[in-house]
Amino acid sequence: MGESENRIARVEIDNPGVVRYHPDVEREIEVAIYDLVEANVFAPDEAHFGEVPVGPYVLILRAQGRQLQFDIASDAGVAVGALSLPLTPFRKIIKDYFTVCESYYEAIRSSSPAQIEALDMGRRGLHNEGSGQLRELLDGRITLDHDTSRRLFTLICALHIRA
Repeated sequence: MGESENRIARVEIDNPGVVRYHPDVEREIEVAIYDLVEANVFAPDEAHFGEVPVGPYVLILRAQGRQLQFDIASDAGVAVGALSLPLTPFRKIIKDYFTVCESYYEAIRSSSPAQIEALDMGRRGLHNEGSGQLRELLDGRITLDHDTSRRLFTLICALHIRA
């Protein structure tokens, strides 16, 4: 498969628990999706899925119970398959990430640049930890690059937001 085929062409979040996100969260999701579609590496592994149709791919992310569900199809509509991952390994990182993000957004309004920078470094560190954990869980099933896993982690965080 060529490099242009090993990518996501479209991604959707299926989160029926949320009618509308807070505008700041909505913006983060829009940016993550835009950046993800613009540049990503996403290659479902034939050893896990069987024969994989040529990409690019459409990805639908949803949380079902304690599972993170990846529904994957080719952009032409041919099903690749579904992949479930446990959400449990992400819970603590996501909780910590949300806490640091709240502090960061609050600090932007009233704190010194040094305090804002320290919170931003913590936020990025947790984000990197979560995206690394995602790559580990997908190893042997879906090949991702660093930036793709970071953007997908942003979207996984969005799935944890409830109305």
